[in-house]
Amino acid sequence: MHAYIQWLASVRLLEVSDYAELWQWSVDEPEAFWESIWTYFDVISHGTYRSVCERPAEGMIGTRWFPGARLSYAEHIFRHRTTERPAVVFQSERTSLQALSWTELEAQVATVATWLRDAGVGVGDRVVSYLPNIPEALIAFLATNSLGAIWSSCSPDFGTASVVDRFQQIRPKVLFAVDGYVYNGRSFDRREAVQALTENLPTLEQVVMLPYLQGPEGAALPGTTNWHHMMQVDAAPLRFTPVPFDHPIWVLYSSGTTGKPKAITHSTGGILLEHLKALGLHQNCRPGDRFFWYSTTGWMMWNYANSALLTGGTLVIYDGAAAHPNLQVLWDLAEQAEITHFGGGAAFFISCMKAGLDLRRPWPQLQSIGSTGSPLPAEAFRWLYQAVKSDLWLISLSGGTDVCSGFVGGSPYLPVYAGEIQGRMLGCRVEAFNEAGQPVIDALGEMVITAPMPSMPIFFWGDDGHARYRSSYFDMYPGLWRHGDWIKITSRGSLIIYGRSDATLNRGGVRIGTAEVYSAVERLPEVADSLVVALERADGSYYMPLFVVLRDGNTLDEGLHRRIRQALREQYSPRHVPDEIFAAPAIPYTISGKKMEAPIKKLLMGTPWEQAASQDAMRNPEALAFFREFAAAFASGGI
Repeated sequence: MHAYIQWLASVRLLEVSDYAELWQWSVDEPEAFWESIWTYFDVISHGTYRSVCERPAEGMIGTRWFPGARLSYAEHIFRHRTTERPAVVFQSERTSLQALSWTELEAQVATVATWLRDAGVGVGDRVVSYLPNIPEALIAFLATNSLGAIWSSCSPDFGTASVVDRFQQIRPKVLFAVDGYVYNGRSFDRREAVQALTENLPTLEQVVMLPYLQGPEGAALPGTTNWHHMMQVDAAPLRFTPVPFDHPIWVLYSSGTTGKPKAITHSTGGILLEHLKALGLHQNCRPGDRFFWYSTTGWMMWNYANSALLTGGTLVIYDGAAAHPNLQVLWDLAEQAEITHFGGGAAFFISCMKAGLDLRRPWPQLQSIGSTGSPLPAEAFRWLYQAVKSDLWLISLSGGTDVCSGFVGGSPYLPVYAGEIQGRMLGCRVEAFNEAGQPVIDALGEMVITAPMPSMPIFFWGDDGHARYRSSYFDMYPGLWRHGDWIKITSRGSLIIYGRSDATLNRGGVRIGTAEVYSAVERLPEVADSLVVALERADGSYYMPLFVVLRDGNTLDEGLHRRIRQALREQYSPRHVPDEIFAAPAIPYTISGKKMEAPIKKLLMGTPWEQAASQDAMRNPEALAFFREFAAAFASGGI
């Protein structure tokens, strides 16, 4: 970012004194800003764009960026090929650390691209993946992209019906699948699931099976191609098919916890520019750095992490559980793989903190730790600096599948405050709106993005007339993107996220973010996890139950009741104290690791459980049983 600011001064004659001034310029002059990103990162275009941005008469949907430009994402990856460092470093529960050179990566991508081309895959065709986070998934994606085809992936831990709900929408031509995967020390055979996918995706013309569990000569399903046999074809040299800036690069999906997942379609150029900016400037990922973010292929952070290759970095990937055989496994990987930038979900860091891990080591390469998925509490910030490394750069990042990036995140120019996100990212005009629809500072508000960004979806696949797209973001404030987070922008420019606004707690007319409740409650040593909802009653009053998962050996006795209430009252306010507290065996989570606050609220307010939550979109569907019984008792007046 410092080099970029110097470049702006010398080439564009734009001088800024601090990050706040740089951000303000980036949102006041969006065309100049995004063109500067294009030029600074030397984007390769096979056509001349006629303008930077063309906006519709109203709203954001239909905004066109760099019309006339033609480019290839994969081409920008492979311009960093080198013999000086590997392209990928990989480890799994079953394998030790191994490296994939740029030469090997290019050769394997060229082979898969040749096979796909021979199979009739071309510009605009959809190729889907049911692979874990392994090098083969990256190779299949880059090969698909090099042809101008459109990628989409689900992790093999997704339920079959959940995958069908997603892939059926986009009518894929080719499926890459795995015979099984390993997680938490156990092997999971997925051949029946793959067979079901092939039967329920009638547009499939080819299925490639990777025998991940059985080994190279493992038996493939009838009518499928063995990955290793495919890799024996005579490969043509890797070449790249440029596509228009707004040509789809991939289709991602909303969580689908309350209905059919939205097929969120992003543009090739929008993702290229956004990820160059986000990883190159906001994460400081540079040639020679090693970038890691613990993820599955079903979470947008997989796509985001792959783009570290755009900056000349080495991508580090891991396949397996983050806590097997213990919580040290990813930290050991960070040390052995010499990771520069280490990322994961907030829940992982909280688990490490609660386990009392002491991770102090020399860490000569480690520069930053990134956290996303849910708000990271202040005590976890302090723990990371105390238990890992005192001069870390802790990046709390928040955005989503919607833009496959962050709206708010890190800046190497800004200080880190415990429990806060450093700032609004360049080019992201983020505001906190009060109930009157006015931007506020140092007050809670709805997170609203008031200007378009290149990485906003070009459309939802199959959403004729943009009806679902419009209702997802633009209903509350016509023409402005309401993201659904409850935030506060501080007077010093940092941000605090208080949870999803659709699960916001209302006590006495005052809105409360769920993250505050979790921060106080889960700090208690007896509590492993928690979930809180506020239910609107017919008389206009609210009922706020708190559900806690206790650590082994603890009971929800009167003493713990008292300590929970006292912690909430002292750390926040009397309004944060729940009406009742209940012990639950587990908290329901989506596959991407988010607490299912809104679906549980709907369930408790009388929505049939089949409509309130999709079990196929859950990480632990068995956790619903308790809440179904609770809802029935609540409805009958038994609670």
